[in-house]
Amino acid sequence: MLERAANDQVRPLLAAWRGGDRAARDRLFGLLYDELQRTAAAMLRGERDVSLSIGDLVHDTIIKLIALNEIDWQDRAHFMALTSVMMRRALLEHVRAKRTDKRRHQKVELMTSLPDAPNADLDDVNDALERLSRIDPQRAEVVEMRYFGGMEIADIALVLNLSESTVKRRWQAARLWLYEALQPQDG
Repeated sequence: MLERAANDQVRPLLAAWRGGDRAARDRLFGLLYDELQRTAAAMLRGERDVSLSIGDLVHDTIIKLIALNEIDWQDRAHFMALTSVMMRRALLEHVRAKRTDKRRHQKVELMTSLPDAPNADLDDVNDALERLSRIDPQRAEVVEMRYFGGMEIADIALVLNLSESTVKRRWQAARLWLYEALQPQDG
């Protein structure tokens, strides 16, 4: 019920922003700022040696969202899905830039809920996710929204126009695929 009320507030703001209303855009970010911070915190939780703060990640993403023109936002869930993708990319850019600057290897922890899952390099996770998107784009989207965006199954189902049980099955299959893809290769 609370989610529906939040979505009822977000839809008109998204439409007004799409129409060029900057005040609506600012109210939208104010309304969703806490949720954006939670999403950023979830992404940064398992990282190591990354100097990017939660606020930095949120603000970098907001700047990139503002630069997008005429996105056909559907609702809060669609907005948060795109935001989580952009946050993941911003984190990846940060890690790559820092690695280039310092010539050090940065690691983030991929929480797979599987026993003995190794820590995975963000570039390796990103490469595996890109391979998965070539095989099954929808499973890759589920991973981006769930793992990187911290979105709930219900929101992902709404964005992808699927049942919650289908999203759960695709999330489980994608996690297992990524776990296998991130295992060290022998020989």
